[in-house]
Amino acid sequence: MVGTRRNLLSKNSSYTNGDPGNGPNNFRREDVESGYGTINPVHPKHRFRDAIKQMMYENRAKDMKKKLIENVDHQLLEHFRKSDESLKCVPNKKLRAFYEEQNRRLDDWLEVDMVVSSLADDVVDSMHPRDTDGDGVAEDRGPLGTSGEDLEPFLPEDERERRRKSAKQVKWAININVIVNILLLAAKGVAALWSNSLSLIASLVDSALDLLCTVIIWTTNKLVGWRLSKLKKKFPVGRRRLEPIGILVFSIIMVISFMQILKESVEKLMPGGSHKVAELPPAAIFAIVATIVVKGIIWFGCIRVKTTQVQALAQDCKTDVYFNTLSLLFPLIGHKLNVWWLDPLGAASLSLFIIWDWAGTCLENITRLTGEAASDRLERKVLFMAYRFAPLVEGYKSMECYHAGDGVCVEIDILMAENTPLSQCHDISETLQYCLEGLNEVDRAFVTIDYTSQGPTGHANG
Repeated sequence: MVGTRRNLLSKNSSYTNGDPGNGPNNFRREDVESGYGTINPVHPKHRFRDAIKQMMYENRAKDMKKKLIENVDHQLLEHFRKSDESLKCVPNKKLRAFYEEQNRRLDDWLEVDMVVSSLADDVVDSMHPRDTDGDGVAEDRGPLGTSGEDLEPFLPEDERERRRKSAKQVKWAININVIVNILLLAAKGVAALWSNSLSLIASLVDSALDLLCTVIIWTTNKLVGWRLSKLKKKFPVGRRRLEPIGILVFSIIMVISFMQILKESVEKLMPGGSHKVAELPPAAIFAIVATIVVKGIIWFGCIRVKTTQVQALAQDCKTDVYFNTLSLLFPLIGHKLNVWWLDPLGAASLSLFIIWDWAGTCLENITRLTGEAASDRLERKVLFMAYRFAPLVEGYKSMECYHAGDGVCVEIDILMAENTPLSQCHDISETLQYCLEGLNEVDRAFVTIDYTSQGPTGHANG
């Protein structure tokens, strides 16, 4: 738009008839863009006033940075850390657990300090865009304007690398699970054709659902990662809630499927059911043993990646290890001892375990989607973030941390002096807001301002 105006107002434009000083359209460029005509010429003191205002902004920004970053001893917290060697020398288990918890809390606080030290400088510099050529459009929008308000480029390189590595681990875990589940499903399908074991059929159903679970997680992961303008307009705050919704859908499918297996197992145990002893052929034994080994390896590989998707896969692999081990033992022992009821009893027990396990997962995702309070650990991180901003504010009126899916929303009401300029209130509150959103667990932060702690809370009840 600015370029278009410049072309229209150039020397060769027909709007000036080739002469910038004569003719019916004899407005200068700065006249048009500043809203002045021939009657109201541009006053030089307008630019001087801008320079004074910019200097005041820069001085306030320096003061904010000094209080947030420079006046803080960033190594002080490390003095309270207990090394691994020191922890091993603590004989009392409760005391050792206390120091381990203290180390975890120090890790959280150091992460908060890292976020504030990395982001505050660039966020504060972005608060006052500069119109460098006086055309009414701010060309210098600061670091945030350059990055498209993406905070990751401002984080330290090691933190960016850690987050990239975590995202790569999620992708690898999902892709490997897809391939493994397809192969195991095919092997169990062939083995089930040669056996009449109800436990093996339950294991086949479990593998089929495993594949469905992995496909759901893979699909939601792709949908969350897509950066399309149409999706941005339709989902203005992102699509991260698709992940827990996908897990919720799969949990319901899992529970319903194993209720059917439970029903068939009970029918087989009834007097009118089939009391034939189940037999497992070598192919079926090989398929189940392969499942136990492969799922065990994936379980231990996924358990270290702390994301909902990969943790769901880790839980699924752990369940598969237990489930397939018992699916193998029940028919083998029943066949060896010639006990017909051991196989359906084992299938019923396994079904009850799966129903209980995945019903818990279903309930956990429901509570998170409906706004469950965040964990005490995260609340302490947010509280320490508020403490880091204490030199800039009068106090805090309220703080709320709650889930909106896997991510967390944070609401903080800060107290400022009644005579504090609006621009200063804005800079402090938005800097705190961006720093809160710099935490990996926080999806959205909302910072509001009050001048008294005795007023309304800011939200209606009901």
